[in-house]
Formats: sequence, structure tokens, C-alpha cells
Amino acid sequence: MKVLTIVVTHNRSELLVRCLDSIDSQSDPPQDVLVINNGSTDNTEEILRKKNTWFITQANVGSAGGWNKGIKLGLEKGYDACWLMDDDGYPDKDALKHLKRKFTDDTACISSIVLKEDNKSEFVFPFPYLSSKNLPKIFGIPRKIYKLKKLQEISKEQIYPFAHLFNGALISMKAAGVIGNVNKDFYLMGDEVDYFFRLRTFGRVSSSLQAFHYHPDVSKRKFNIYKIYFYVKNSIILNSRYFDAIFVRNILVILAILGRVTMRNGFYFTVSILFGLNAKYFYKAIFRGLNGKIGNDINA
Repeated sequence: MKVLTIVVTHNRSELLVRCLDSIDSQSDPPQDVLVINNGSTDNTEEILRKKNTWFITQANVGSAGGWNKGIKLGLEKGYDACWLMDDDGYPDKDALKHLKRKFTDDTACISSIVLKEDNKSEFVFPFPYLSSKNLPKIFGIPRKIYKLKKLQEISKEQIYPFAHLFNGALISMKAAGVIGNVNKDFYLMGDEVDYFFRLRTFGRVSSSLQAFHYHPDVSKRKFNIYKIYFYVKNSIILNSRYFDAIFVRNILVILAILGRVTMRNGFYFTVSILFGLNAKYFYKAIFRGLNGKIGNDINA
């Protein structure tokens, strides 16, 4: 199985080194490693040259543009699968070995589970409980699974039929050849959700509970207006494309971002996106999301 590891990076050279060192230490290493440098202005290129790492530098076209470039090369150069991850996380030494063991002919994607680097019993991105349609539940308590032990208790054969992509996800290039590449127009947020559902049309998409990927806890990271805009707009677009109970989910998206912004950025920043200087971006995101206006259009 010929595997290309793809890491997308932007101005996080120290974390990138940690990620690359962990890839190099895999018990079952990939054939090649490619770094997509999305317009970094720090010492990223210098470090990559010193490490003799294959890299491509391009303009900062967002995470979606980075994945798109990497998968395009994976297809062109005949790899069987691409192992995708951001620069701030890093794989356990046996991660790829376990993913390859679970990779079968009907696999579109098998992903690692993403654990907090300072608390390896909890997920960075909680797993949803799934409905009979294999969609995240919006009614019922609890709705999400936060701890590894709980997911292990309910998962058959240490596999769960859901995945948080691009944090240690092993994606079949046969599947990519059929469904196409990551949609660059999602730019910053939602590209992983869109690709998850498109991969499902080809074959099985799941997470291996034996493959670990470690990542900083993002629950306290502040939002900037770009992330708020693309989160709201793209989430509304994705709800209309792939989910049930669209109106309810759209309301939950808006309430969720307001709650998170208040917790991470403070009350006054929330006021600014509702009534102040940032309000035009917030309401533009809702309007354009409802009208399906995909693309990097925040300044349009």
C-alpha cells in the first residue's frame, strides 16, 4: 500500500517540526511525506529545507486549498492513499499501522481519533451519537461522546462510523478519483464535513479507536471574524446539502457560535458581531449561507 502523508501548514513551524518528527517515527512509515506550505511568513521553508522534506509553497488559499493541492498530487503520482493532517497535531507512533490494518477494498476513509495532547482520555472534537440515518443526533441527551472509554464501550470491533477529517485521516485515492477533490471554495471551514459526506457516497468512512492522533485542546482558542464568517456561512450551506431538520440545525449553528465567541472572546466581542463593527459580517454570513453562496467572499 503506497501512502503519501500530506501536512498543511501556515506559520506554525515549531508545531510542524513536532508533527514531521512523529511521522518519521512511525512503526509502519509512509512512502513519502509532502508539506503544503500555505504562504507561511515565518521560518517554515528554512526548516523544511534543512530536514530535506518535500514541500510546495503556494499562496494562503485556506486549508481547503491546501488539501486540494495535496490530493491532486496524490492522484497524479499514483498513491493508493493519502494520510492527511494539520501542522498542530501529531500521530501516535503506531497510528498509520492501525489505519492500514483496517483499510479494506470498500474503505473510502479510515481516520484516527483525535485526543487532547495533555489529556489522552478525552477527545478534542467530540463524537456525535448517530441517528438511524447515520447523521449526528440533534434531539436527545446526551448528544455527544467526550471520552475515549465511552466510545470504546459502544463501538463494535473498535470502529465507529463517523470521522473528523484531516487530523490523521487515511483517504483512498480510488475514492478521490471517483468523487473528486476537496472543494477549495469552502476555504477555511466546512471543507472536511463536505468531503466526509462525499466520501460516504463511495464507501465506508469511519474512525479506528486504535489509531490515535494528538492535538492541542481548541476549546479556548479565540475566534477572529474570518472564522466566524466562514463557520456560519458554510455550516448553513452544509446543513442544506447533507442534513435533516435544516431549520433547527441552522438555529443551533447560530446559537453555538454566539456561545463559543462569548466564552472565548468575551461578551463585548459578541456584542460587536450582533450590533457593532462586525455585525455586517455576521449577518452577511447568514444571508449568503441561506442562499448557498460558497466561496472566499468575505470582502465582496
